[in-house]
Amino acid sequence: MTAAPRTASLERSTSESQISVSVDLDGSGSSQIETGVPFFDHMLTAFARHSLTDLTVNAVGDVHIDVHHTVEDTGILLGQTILEALGDKAGISRYGDALVPLDEALAQAVVDISGRPYLVHLGEPAGFEFHLIGGHFTGSMVRHFFEALTLNARLTVHLELRAGRDPHHIAEAEFKAFARAFREAKSLDPLVSGVPSTKGAL
Repeated sequence: MTAAPRTASLERSTSESQISVSVDLDGSGSSQIETGVPFFDHMLTAFARHSLTDLTVNAVGDVHIDVHHTVEDTGILLGQTILEALGDKAGISRYGDALVPLDEALAQAVVDISGRPYLVHLGEPAGFEFHLIGGHFTGSMVRHFFEALTLNARLTVHLELRAGRDPHHIAEAEFKAFARAFREAKSLDPLVSGVPSTKGAL
């Protein structure tokens, strides 16, 4: 019997942004990303590729004021879309972890598709949150994005930077580590029958 497609498409519109997101959790990592924030596009493309999630994101926001609203609202909607695509979560591995280097940077992510949103985010160097990456994306947006995604996808995520100096490398290592851990957690495990929880639901 063929498993039901794990896909979803949602839209979100506010006075600050208009966003549409589509995901296929069983894809090949292809992506079409346009947020108006080039470095953020780069990070979302990396997430798609390394999580093997087909991802389409179209966002128009008030980036002439700040990238904050576009990044946060995209994180909110991506989380909601992932949650819908996961369905009842039957047969998933549920847990995933990854340790990913990018030159001098090293990030670790652990993901539990738990139904209980919680983010622990550690290790970024002092001042990283103020650094402009690509002239637009501040380092603080990394945590802000993962807070929005984690809450709305109802994931437990531990994300820790183990080493890093270059802000671009730091952010990218964190996104890639999350992607690889999520790839493992969302994967279908043939040894799992039903929902992998003693509660019977996630």
